[in-house]
Amino acid sequence: MACGRVIVGVSGGVDSSVAALLLKDAGYEVIGVTMNIRQLGKYRSDINNSCFSIGGEECIASAQQACASIGIEHYAFNCAEEFEEKILSYFSKEFLSGRTPNPCVQCNRYIKFGLLPNAVRASGISFDYYATGHYARRSPFDSPCLQLLRGKDSRKDQSYFLYNITREQLSQHLFPLGEYTKQEIRLIAEKYGLVSANKPDSQDFYRGDRKDLLGIKPKRGKFILSSGRVVGEHTGYWNFTIGQRKGICIAYPEPLYVLEIRADSNEVVVGTRDECLKRHFEAEHANWLSIEEPKAPFICGVKLRSASPIIEGAEVSPLAGGRVLVNLPGDGGTGIAPGQSAVFYDGDIVLGGAVICS
Repeated sequence: MACGRVIVGVSGGVDSSVAALLLKDAGYEVIGVTMNIRQLGKYRSDINNSCFSIGGEECIASAQQACASIGIEHYAFNCAEEFEEKILSYFSKEFLSGRTPNPCVQCNRYIKFGLLPNAVRASGISFDYYATGHYARRSPFDSPCLQLLRGKDSRKDQSYFLYNITREQLSQHLFPLGEYTKQEIRLIAEKYGLVSANKPDSQDFYRGDRKDLLGIKPKRGKFILSSGRVVGEHTGYWNFTIGQRKGICIAYPEPLYVLEIRADSNEVVVGTRDECLKRHFEAEHANWLSIEEPKAPFICGVKLRSASPIIEGAEVSPLAGGRVLVNLPGDGGTGIAPGQSAVFYDGDIVLGGAVICS
């Protein structure tokens, strides 16, 4: 494929820096672009290695330094207001309703793959392609089928977070890191002397105190069993998600997991691992990225959390209104939380996904 002009979303970390470097070495005209997503002074966070905490002046300075060392132009765009409106408000609303949000899925579609390249175009900068440092792949440009594929490094594969982008966004996107492992990327960064070579990875969306983003104060509530028996107290249902085990400090004959969150009464229902297992669930807002919308049930693999293994042999049945019914094989799965995404796979192909609702 002939090279052209490509903008690369650069955060100053090793992944995005090497993505820009690889594209430049491949013959593309590369421009680095960075979005500021943090309104300084509005939210507190003492932990910098998370996605939201690096969105200010420090992030932009790191990205400028990375682009200068690679020898490419760099531009920054203020996306803080839009990020708060589209991502932070969603994050807060979901948690306060007792659901488990997936802000990275939302951010990829509406901010990283939407707002940022649109802001670049609006500024008068033209480009042929857009690239990021995600560990994922796509079908070749000369392929008859447009498909999103898992990254080569299964431990770093980020295709789960990308299922909800649009086909138009995918059609213009490059994934320079898709064929590499994380170790190989760090070795490339060291070879070229990039300052980000040994920079820690950003972890999670936000690693500060969740209540700072939610704008809420601690409120005493109860841990209860499914029988209704009270077994302990907590300081707010929003601190928990279905399937969670850590943080439940209750003396009980066996480990307890979160089974249900009752926002109205500030109660968290807990139970054993067997009680946490579910074989069926419904999901909504399905986005079919690599295939046409299915009309009949089919068998595929499904991933219920980004860090969970793919469950093979799941049956997905289309329902009306963009919903699907998913039947899991065997004992089923744990931690099936409303608000999280179920992503469907056929081998390395990301078929699409939907948001768990019940």
